[in-house]
Amino acid sequence: MAALGWLTPRRRSATARSVLAGEAAAEAARKSSLQLEREREEAAQEPAEAETPPEPEFPVVGDVRAAAFFDLDNTVMQGASIFHFGRGLYKRKFFQRRELARFAWAQAWFRIAGVEDPEHIQEARDSALSIVKGHRVSELMSIGEEIYDEYMADRIWPGTRDLAQAHLDAGQKVWLVTAAPVETATIIARRLGLTGALGTVAESVDGVYTGRLVGEPLHGPAKAEAVRALAAAEGLDLSRCAAYSDSHNDIPMLSLVGHPYAINPDTKLRKHAKARDWRLRDYRTGRKAAKVGIPAAAGLGALAGGTAAAVALHRRRH
Repeated sequence: MAALGWLTPRRRSATARSVLAGEAAAEAARKSSLQLEREREEAAQEPAEAETPPEPEFPVVGDVRAAAFFDLDNTVMQGASIFHFGRGLYKRKFFQRRELARFAWAQAWFRIAGVEDPEHIQEARDSALSIVKGHRVSELMSIGEEIYDEYMADRIWPGTRDLAQAHLDAGQKVWLVTAAPVETATIIARRLGLTGALGTVAESVDGVYTGRLVGEPLHGPAKAEAVRALAAAEGLDLSRCAAYSDSHNDIPMLSLVGHPYAINPDTKLRKHAKARDWRLRDYRTGRKAAKVGIPAAAGLGALAGGTAAAVALHRRRH
């Protein structure tokens, strides 16, 4: 396996753009959580009956300076949220055929090579963002609600959902932290009854996408910066907080908190977690562990994932 070392993404420390992306994600997350809280108060719906999970040794009930941060793809949801979102966009003819090859190549490059060539990354991002440019944020949010029901609702890991609920029952806030667009992440957080979401922030003016990102995709070090910024704004003690992820790319975020969990971990994260005596949970069984979904390329946004889905659907039909 040593010969495949060149395929592994290089670890990199936080940059100024990582800090900017993290701070932007934290600000957007706080705004969205306030909106979600208002919606829940207005709805005042009866809670659905569910089996009571076993009493966990953690979290500590009543510790309001603690919170939980959950990665999304393959941690909370089976597969990549961007991939599922892209399937819905393609179904609604959001993509044009002439754009498929260009974005499929961008997605494949990151999935297979995992090489962070700055020029290649910038070109891929610009291409992806050009598709949402000019579309209204409200349009993507409305479509996202429908796509959640069609492709995502049945892919939530029950075990991870129980972990999140344990924090909520203890009176703590629970946030999704993902490279997916913040709009998609916010929809999922709302549907799961979580506090809110930190995600990649695409710039918009008067409710219309400009085709630019604020900072960079919320991936790797940027996730850690987002959690750090949100913790400072919320008055949290990170040593009392928990974080959950399946990917070694999230080691910076997991290392920030006092209670890191490896959920459905990849090989590198499993090794890292065992060496540091982190808690592990794996909700996959047998070969299913290797087939939980197609990973989204970091930072390509909804379009790149959607293009991969479009190509797959096109091939099946032909």
